[in-house]
Amino acid sequence: MSIVISTVNMKGGVGKTTLTVNLATSLAKYYQKKVLVLDLDSQISATLSLFQPHEFAKIRKKNRTLTYLLDEVIEPNPYSKLTIQDIIVPSVCGVEGLDLLPGDIELYDEYIISKKLHQQSLEQEEFDFEAIWDRFERVLLKKIIDPVRDSYDFIIMDCSPGYNLLTRSAIAASDYYILPARPEPLSIVGIQLLQRRIEKLRERHQNTEALNLNLLGIVFILSSGGLFSRYYSQVMKRVEEDFTPEQRFKTTIPMDVNVAKAVDLFTPVVLCAPTSSGAKEFVRLTQEILAKLGR
Repeated sequence: MSIVISTVNMKGGVGKTTLTVNLATSLAKYYQKKVLVLDLDSQISATLSLFQPHEFAKIRKKNRTLTYLLDEVIEPNPYSKLTIQDIIVPSVCGVEGLDLLPGDIELYDEYIISKKLHQQSLEQEEFDFEAIWDRFERVLLKKIIDPVRDSYDFIIMDCSPGYNLLTRSAIAASDYYILPARPEPLSIVGIQLLQRRIEKLRERHQNTEALNLNLLGIVFILSSGGLFSRYYSQVMKRVEEDFTPEQRFKTTIPMDVNVAKAVDLFTPVVLCAPTSSGAKEFVRLTQEILAKLGR
């Protein structure tokens, strides 16, 4: 069965999607792992980092995105014909073993979901709405990925910033989570807030099946240039005081110009500029992750 990993931070702009797509690509290309990327962000950054916009427009027109599968869990349709296998895009960027479950700019409406769950609770005469919501939160993404868990070595979910329903459901369905961060105060606050939220999530689900979830590590993604090196060191020292060495990755990712250019090419930097400093560090981080997992 695959290892399921969520990349998540409460704060946006920390390099979360860049980490997701380059880690997934490195695992598939350099270590022959079979990897599925799930794009859970309505900004569809992970999708457009692996897929040309005009190709995405075609599949979205055919309703072959994550939204279709979410709708099936929220309100099952007996006449539905598509499965997750039909919607997954295989071998994206020409890399064998690197598959994508495309996101969508309109993933779901949390208000509509709560309304439907409330109606279900009335019909079933189950009046503990919080328990109903917790149960739904726990199974939403699990139901989607379960049919393909045996088909992959890794399933990596790119979560949106903040702490919405899909992010909570992704965390609940994961074995591990990775915290990408920039060495700046607001990013550190995002780490602290997420850690507290995850502890509360554990408490909420402790009366059912305990969450099998562990922090795989915090990885710092740095801006290019040496102007901020002293400032970075001060902030990173704070993290070293709060988290054990096992909770931090040794590898840090420099955001050089090639990483930025790769976004415009809709291709991970480990493919379009494999000799760049950023690409090399992503491969090194992949090695470190595999070592942590005993693989």
